Amino acid sequence: MSRRYFGTDGIRGTVGASPITPDFMLRLGHAVGRVLKRERDRPAVVIGKDTRISGYMIESALEAGFASAGVDTLLSGPLPTPGVAYLTRALRLDLGIVISASHNPFNDNGVKFFSARGEKLPDDWEASVEAALEDAPQWVGSAELGRARRIDDARGRYIEFCKGSFGHELTLRGLKIVVDAAHGAAYQVAPEVFHELGAEVVTIGVAPDGLNINEGCGATAPAALVAAVAEHRCDYGIALDGDADRLQVVDGAGRLYNGDELLYVMVADRLAQAQAVPGVVGTLMTNMGVEVALRERGVEFVRAKVGDRYVLEELVARGWQLGGEGSGHLLALDKHTTGDGIVSALQVLQAVRRSGRALAELLDGVRLYPQTLINVRVAAGSDWRGNGQLSGEQDAVVRELGDHGRVLIRASGTEPVLRVMVEARDGALARACAERLAAAAQA
Repeated sequence: MSRRYFGTDGIRGTVGASPITPDFMLRLGHAVGRVLKRERDRPAVVIGKDTRISGYMIESALEAGFASAGVDTLLSGPLPTPGVAYLTRALRLDLGIVISASHNPFNDNGVKFFSARGEKLPDDWEASVEAALEDAPQWVGSAELGRARRIDDARGRYIEFCKGSFGHELTLRGLKIVVDAAHGAAYQVAPEVFHELGAEVVTIGVAPDGLNINEGCGATAPAALVAAVAEHRCDYGIALDGDADRLQVVDGAGRLYNGDELLYVMVADRLAQAQAVPGVVGTLMTNMGVEVALRERGVEFVRAKVGDRYVLEELVARGWQLGGEGSGHLLALDKHTTGDGIVSALQVLQAVRRSGRALAELLDGVRLYPQTLINVRVAAGSDWRGNGQLSGEQDAVVRELGDHGRVLIRASGTEPVLRVMVEARDGALARACAERLAAAAQA
């Protein structure tokens, strides 16, 4: 599919530049509404958002577009992306819409969609919307206009859903936890979830002003979390990103755990409960040390393209439940239909509570392989796959690493850059091999 507006995770860009403008968002709401009306006479949707100041503008434009197509709209206000997915399913709605640019700064924004089942929508649905955007509008008559109303209990409903993903026989009493909500969509929800499960909660990143989302805090800037855990002498710290679908965790010793490690902990907890884990999906960037540790426990591991959307597609195709990325996008499909930072954090803390062991101890059997990543600038449009010298050097490196390392070479999707990554048990060897490949790529 050739996309004009949709990227790998909805539509995103700089506010005020096409397509993140009020006129386009009105057209988008109308086009989506017309696509929905092919299946139902009177569709209903929910719109949620993060805390960016531009969310008000986009929300109003989308609402007007839906109304003009005869679609009813429910407005949740600020709510994490996975919270909107949950509400869409729980309220039996036809579509969920999230206004967010996730971990990007405040001057970016975007729109992404969830199906009636709370799942991300397929390419053919996006193609239908793009086609409808090219058609002339078909305004409904005054009597058929859509209506809009606020959902007063959206936050409370989602808090209860998150708590329900945590073992009913367990409690967080006795734990002191820092919660960093990145001044984003979870600023009211996340502290309540952990507090109501019994933890003593210290909060940072919970004072959004419309401009400070993800600024020096949250999952993409975990130094603030590490400092707060040390300052308040906490047991753990939980950092989310702007729309709360990404997670980072730090322990009382200041050790930061990435998504690869947290995914392993979630798998290990299920195995300890004698639950079947037939396989796990990571990405091309998942650390080989985690793959080795999972295989040693009899768990099959496969890699999808980078992006939680592709991890989800692979999980659904195989009928598996657990997957994720090192960035902290984690999927537990037995708990939710999409990645959820709060639910993922609860799965990790559940493992800690059930085992009676610290998080670091749960990862004793995992040795992450050192990685070296080099960005090589190449001529725009160049055929790097046809570079014989690079191909020959890559074959040589693969033979040299054997079963104790791997090579990944991929082109950036946004700039003329070739990303060369080598992973090996020996960090010095990984760097030397990466430098050889980078030199060959520039030849």
